[in-house]
Amino acid sequence: MADLAAHLQVLTTLDDRDAAVALARDVVDVRLVACAQVTGPVASVYRWQGAIEQATEWYCVMKTTGERYDALAAWIAEHHPYDTPEVVATPIVAGAPDYLAWITAETSSSGHEG
Repeated sequence: MADLAAHLQVLTTLDDRDAAVALARDVVDVRLVACAQVTGPVASVYRWQGAIEQATEWYCVMKTTGERYDALAAWIAEHHPYDTPEVVATPIVAGAPDYLAWITAETSSSGHEG
């Protein structure tokens, strides 16, 4: 993906809290994100295959770099239980410099403990 911000907040949703926590742990473990937070439940209303659906879902909000976005999106597509998972990236346009540096360090292949 071209012209991504240096740092991103990426959102996906899952229909099960334990699955959302497992996804969060996995993407942190493989250094695709520096951290992930799971919140919910939320009531989702959406159109799917011609019908209006309603479901209870959990947000998984992840902090990463623009450099790692494509790998993160591919990982979610491969491991997410939904046929068409939500993967939405929002640029982080400002943040504490130490925090943004931590995101960069923790998503690099070498990483370090902050």
